[in-house]
Amino acid sequence: MAKKDKAAGASGGASGSVRDALRVTADGPASVPTDATPVGPTSKAEAAERLASIGTELHDLQEALYAESARSVLLVLQGMDTSGKGGTIEHVVGLMNPQGVRIASFKAPTKAELRHDFLWRVRRQLPVAGQIGVFDRSHYEDVLVVRVNELVAEDVWRDRYEQINEFEAEVAAAGATVVKCFLHISADEQKERLLARLDDPAKQWKYNPGDVDVRTRWSAYQQAYADALTSCHTDIAPWYVIPADRKWYRNWAVASLLLETLRELAPVVPGPTYDVTAERARLTEADPIS
Repeated sequence: MAKKDKAAGASGGASGSVRDALRVTADGPASVPTDATPVGPTSKAEAAERLASIGTELHDLQEALYAESARSVLLVLQGMDTSGKGGTIEHVVGLMNPQGVRIASFKAPTKAELRHDFLWRVRRQLPVAGQIGVFDRSHYEDVLVVRVNELVAEDVWRDRYEQINEFEAEVAAAGATVVKCFLHISADEQKERLLARLDDPAKQWKYNPGDVDVRTRWSAYQQAYADALTSCHTDIAPWYVIPADRKWYRNWAVASLLLETLRELAPVVPGPTYDVTAERARLTEADPIS
């Protein structure tokens, strides 16, 4: 496994960092209980209170990042169906100004996309300077789905680990901070969420019969995730394991990771490129155009 980064965060954990507490270890995600609360709030009410406070600071830091327009952040969300990728986008990314956010969802590649390298469609969705990019699924689908469903040979998907590491190094070198979150859900919790969709007419559109087929390969997917996380966990693009059985904890954890990241980046709103006093005088003295 690639070595861990030493970045320190702002809150939580024995070391004072949510990132340190949730960073994947050599044991992989299986060593983390899906209903754990290893750092931070231990109740839904406490999480809601903290999230509201986080949201205010997150919004201000994102605005500064947007105004500075020199660097970007890429948030990668991966996880089994119903693990909460969409919910995280709604409740965490929704705390920020959508003007500075770019969201990309990656489904099965189209025929046109299949004519290119697997990273081609991903490069086209990267955030530009000033943006926070969010990937709902990502380039990791090409070492997960293709592996479990045997869509490519083993040597092909294994070679992609290094290609992904090199790609993420390029992204970081271009000014993006990469934050990768594995939303870690149990098979039992997934079953409950799928049943809830079937029971609610307003949510039945979200149910996909194919999800049941994927459940039959649960163990294979867990192994694929474990290998992807440990093979592609690097200093510049670390993986974090987010216990996701409790939605309130998942949302707080991802929001806290983003907050620590933006605090460390410490974006600064640039000063004016004009004379403020002179502009105030011009504005005060100027008559409306008749």
